Amino acid sequence: MTNEMKKIQIFDTTLRDGEQSPGASLDPERKIIIARQLGKLGIDVIEPGFPVSSPGEFAAVQQISRELQHVEIAGFARAVKGDIDAAVRATQDAARRRLHLFISSSDIHLNHQLRKSRDEVIKIARDMVAYAKQFVDEIEFSAMDSTRSGRDFVIQLVEAVIAEGATIINLPDTLGYAMPEEMSELFRAVRSQARGGETVRYSAHCHNDLGLAVANSIAAIHGGATQIEVTVNSVGERAGNCSLEELVMAIETRKDAIQAQTNIQIGEIFETSRMVSRAMNFPIAFNKPIVGRNAFQHESGIHQDGLLKNRNTYEIMDPEAMGIPRNMIILGKHSGRHAIKHRLSEFGIDMTDVQLQDVYDKFKAKADAQKIVTDDELIRIAGELTQTQPDPYVLVDLHVHAGTQRSRTATVTIRENEHGEEHSYIAMGAGPIEAVIHAIQQAIPVAAEFEDLELHSLSTGEDAHGEAVVSIVHEKQRFRGTSIHNDIVLAAAQAYVAACNQAVMTTGSRVVRPTTNLAVN
Repeated sequence: MTNEMKKIQIFDTTLRDGEQSPGASLDPERKIIIARQLGKLGIDVIEPGFPVSSPGEFAAVQQISRELQHVEIAGFARAVKGDIDAAVRATQDAARRRLHLFISSSDIHLNHQLRKSRDEVIKIARDMVAYAKQFVDEIEFSAMDSTRSGRDFVIQLVEAVIAEGATIINLPDTLGYAMPEEMSELFRAVRSQARGGETVRYSAHCHNDLGLAVANSIAAIHGGATQIEVTVNSVGERAGNCSLEELVMAIETRKDAIQAQTNIQIGEIFETSRMVSRAMNFPIAFNKPIVGRNAFQHESGIHQDGLLKNRNTYEIMDPEAMGIPRNMIILGKHSGRHAIKHRLSEFGIDMTDVQLQDVYDKFKAKADAQKIVTDDELIRIAGELTQTQPDPYVLVDLHVHAGTQRSRTATVTIRENEHGEEHSYIAMGAGPIEAVIHAIQQAIPVAAEFEDLELHSLSTGEDAHGEAVVSIVHEKQRFRGTSIHNDIVLAAAQAYVAACNQAVMTTGSRVVRPTTNLAVN
């Protein structure tokens, strides 16, 4: 193995293959917003959609092609003239573009879907690549289901399209069927055995049906691929595609082993992931590598102790370098005294060993009952034992009116501990949570920059508890508050206040209380 780093192009198909995931449909405006973020992320090639599929899809591809002049745009098309014509028109304003043509190559597809012979498929592929070549210089050709096709036929098909001007050969693992060693060997064989095989570039497009999409993509790199096709958060049909964030961070973290690098700006990974998750209404699994909630969080006391002494003991990546907030320690029944003492110190609460032991005992009882203990609950436990109330603000009362025939209205009463005063505020919103947020924003002006709300079910049945996680941004810092309750509206309100308290205690901010009460927002 040489020491020369190979540059890997990242081809993003979130807006095309990713959108084909059931329930993940995007309107044109959201596609454009995500495309802008993909540009900031440093994506080399964006496949914005399937232009022939609908007028809205065509318009989105056209707008993205016009706007993202610094990114290469791929016009996706079946090996059909009508598809190619639509892709050509939709991408005509791109500064750099390619046409991406595909046709099936496996016998099971040819016999049951296309109902065509191998010779017929080769002729179609040859004719359509030649037709597309008159419009653009760069032609990417995909032999769909390559990994379930006979290798000799794949080589024959690749030879035919190279002869007609294809410049990039994509060998997709369309069903996520291949093993890594099979993937690397397929690329080596095609490169070395197809006539003209060394004159073109190679791409891998791997699905995740067996959980091997990232491994197979890395195997393809070892086999000679210089482009990998990915989606954000691994979205896509069935089990999804090769995960952009997992592949990029595998390359970034193990450059020594993979001998490759990308142009991705890793500081934009987390924001891109959140944007796609929200736009597609696809929640990210807690244990999703890189961007999942638990990816850099640690509850085990042994892990927490090691992390507090040296981050490298239990982390191989720096989450903050990817734009991920530093929330590495989750307090639960496995947490130790060291983690609890550290967390309290972050809020300016110092305790004697005796006090810490009392807090620890109460903390353990709470954790046994509800799995995790939120920051505001820990602070409340400490306050009760020290007869202090460190929270700058306390939600004293919440009342919400909601119904099908009326506006949602919320009334909150907030105690400001610095002055020992309680004040009530009323607000309206499109939903009960929005009304609550508007009311709290009047009581705690530091809460104005509301960023995100996550709701998670922690149990089932009529007495089920929900967890609310609220993020706010204050003085360019992100703060998260968490609350657990069987009333999800109340949980959201408590989590919002907890996030505001963190912002106040961390930054030392103090705000002037509004002079008006019970104002309707």
